[in-house]
Amino acid sequence: MYAKFYGLDALAFQLTPDPRFFYESAEHRRAMAHLIYGLHHAEGFIVITGEVGAGKTMLVDRLLSQIDPTSFVTAKIVTTQLDAADLLRMVASGFGFDHGGLPKASLLTRIEEFALSQLAAGRRALLIVDEAQNLSFEALEELRMLSNIVSGTTSALQSFLLGQPQFRVVLGNRSLDQLRQRIAAAYHLGPLSEGDTRAYIEHRLRCAGWKSDPQIDEGGFAVIYQHTGGVPRLINTLCTRILLFGFLQDSHVISAADIEQVAVELSGEMSSVAPPEAEGAFSSSELSAFPLNAGGERLGKLEQTCAAHDRVIKRIIGMMATYFAKIERHEPPQS
Repeated sequence: MYAKFYGLDALAFQLTPDPRFFYESAEHRRAMAHLIYGLHHAEGFIVITGEVGAGKTMLVDRLLSQIDPTSFVTAKIVTTQLDAADLLRMVASGFGFDHGGLPKASLLTRIEEFALSQLAAGRRALLIVDEAQNLSFEALEELRMLSNIVSGTTSALQSFLLGQPQFRVVLGNRSLDQLRQRIAAAYHLGPLSEGDTRAYIEHRLRCAGWKSDPQIDEGGFAVIYQHTGGVPRLINTLCTRILLFGFLQDSHVISAADIEQVAVELSGEMSSVAPPEAEGAFSSSELSAFPLNAGGERLGKLEQTCAAHDRVIKRIIGMMATYFAKIERHEPPQS
């Protein structure tokens, strides 16, 4: 809805990672340098950690979009609580060959044969493991064993391990000393700075065809940073709601006060879904990014939310009335 209202070619703040919208902040530039170094090192593990929504997957997707596809064959898996055998089956499936219920030893042999055949054909196998903090020690040990697949002195398979901050604690376990010694490059991806938050928002809007409509007040970007802490996924969520708010208000200028109102409403919705006393419901960064006010302010928030809902309902009723009026006049409705 808001994309057409503002003349945008696409939704600027989708949560699904899209390399077209990649913004190279100073933080991402440093992380990319580590990825490229590790890739050229051509062996071992490359480890990228960061908070939920920091942009780890987007970063690796950007790297993969820039490398020569004829020189690499890639597999990407998102892990849950897998045992070692299940992980190997996912690796086989990720590279596109049927494991056929093979026992673990035969499966390892198939993966080794595949990686070596790719290397003989001039391609290197890259394995990207997302949510690596969920892997058991046994599964991580299997990944270490896969790093032993070599031809002469050349490694046939290299792994990227992407994980949340707790993955660094996992890697610190003494039982993983051998794996840790094979890490070629590692980087912790932090949040965007306040300046990069504004540049990130404007970059994504421009990628979607933005021509300064809507206009965002100067102070509005600081409010967005205050409520998101510079975490890209939280920025995307809040900015989507801001644009929807502007559309519903028929507004082409969005003020800092408007953004504050939207952020407060979003905070209230989040607290109603998972109140702070529900331990483990959200990460500490998410809770601090959308701080919840207490006590006497709750009634005011509720009133603001109800008023916003009233505006939404009235706008939708108006749109429906226009739509059906055109049908009665035998006018083709606009797409």
